[in-house]
Amino acid sequence: MNATRNEPAANDRWWRHPLLWMVIAGPALVVVASFVTFWYAWDSPDPLVSADYYRRGVEINKTLADKKLMPALAGRNHAATPAEAVPLPRREAAP
Repeated sequence: MNATRNEPAANDRWWRHPLLWMVIAGPALVVVASFVTFWYAWDSPDPLVSADYYRRGVEINKTLADKKLMPALAGRNHAATPAEAVPLPRREAAP
C-alpha cells in the first residue's frame, strides 16, 4: 500500500502559489493608494478660509435677515397699493 505524504515538494517555493499573491496584493494595493492620496493632498491643499471671510459673513447675514422680512414686505406692498391699481378678480364661467 502506498502512503501519501503531505510534505511539500522541494521545488514548490512559496512565491509560486497564486493564492499567496492574492493575499499580499490587497494590503499592498492599500499602501500604494494611501501614498497616492497623501501625494494628492500634499500637492493641492484646500483653501479653508478666504481672505475676506468677515465681509462675506456680514453679507450672508444681511441676505438671511432680508429673507426673514419677505412676508412683511409683501404685505406692506399689498396694503400700500392703491385700489385702482389692483386687478379685478377673474370670474369663472358657470358650467
